[in-house]
Amino acid sequence: MIIIGGGPAGFTAALYTARANLSPLVIEGFNWGGQLMITSDVENYPGYADGVLGPAMMADFRRQAERFGAEFVTDDVTRVDLSERPFRVYVGDDEYRAEAVIVASGASARQIGLPSEQTLQGRGVSYCATCDGAFFRDKVVVVVGGGDSAMEEATFLTRFASKVVIVHRREEFRASPIMVDRARANEKIEFALNAVVEEVLGEGDGHVTGVRLRDTVTGETSDLPADGLFVAIGHDPNTALFLDWLDHDEQGYLVPEPGSTRTNIAGVFAAGDVQDHVYRQAVTAAGSGTMAALDAQRFLEEQRHHPGVVATPA
Repeated sequence: MIIIGGGPAGFTAALYTARANLSPLVIEGFNWGGQLMITSDVENYPGYADGVLGPAMMADFRRQAERFGAEFVTDDVTRVDLSERPFRVYVGDDEYRAEAVIVASGASARQIGLPSEQTLQGRGVSYCATCDGAFFRDKVVVVVGGGDSAMEEATFLTRFASKVVIVHRREEFRASPIMVDRARANEKIEFALNAVVEEVLGEGDGHVTGVRLRDTVTGETSDLPADGLFVAIGHDPNTALFLDWLDHDEQGYLVPEPGSTRTNIAGVFAAGDVQDHVYRQAVTAAGSGTMAALDAQRFLEEQRHHPGVVATPA
């Protein structure tokens, strides 16, 4: 079988399928490790009592799957053909075939697009308040965004931060009125409207010290001291290769059958953030990777007992 993606979901699926002797090939991508590779300390994954660096945790996941026989291609999938089994997965001119495929290509947090933002990722720049909020106890943090997720992230961060400043390019919000009202009612939350982050400031040990804001009306710039920047402008699922084949919602997230990882094509399964725009945690991604591996194992067992018969969803 083939697993597309090298994050928590893909590596966990590889571990389970390797132990089940299903000969998994993980086409993990050049940037294997997923969003954990831009995360510094991870303190909320079970089993790491003292915390762990995101890249180190992903290396542990990968090594464990490799120990049981998973094989890896460190390259990006360029095309898939899911019209018949064996399915065909292409990396450039190289063709790989499998009786089952798990799509675990993840999602990517939208970024502002600043060089200083990339430099300071994991050093005060974050894309997940649930993951990193506890590191900013009694600190001042900035949240960029104007949707429900930005309001939710800002409200969550007030559990730890002394002050949260929401930066939004307009005066109107995409967020629902109830979410905006909840944020406005929180005494720890302030707003910087008609403003965009033009640069993330950092000095000394390389941690965030503030942001440079540009007024979208006057063009004037000003520096806002802060200890952290949370970018909450959305996520994009890495599903472009699969949209012509697999059921998806309007945002591009794959939509498996309820209570399952099965997609609309028998033998193809979806796991991790590629089908999850609600929780987006390493532990939930790993859990759905487990589910996909077990679903794939059952599917292949069905094929073994009924050769030539394509298993259909229950």
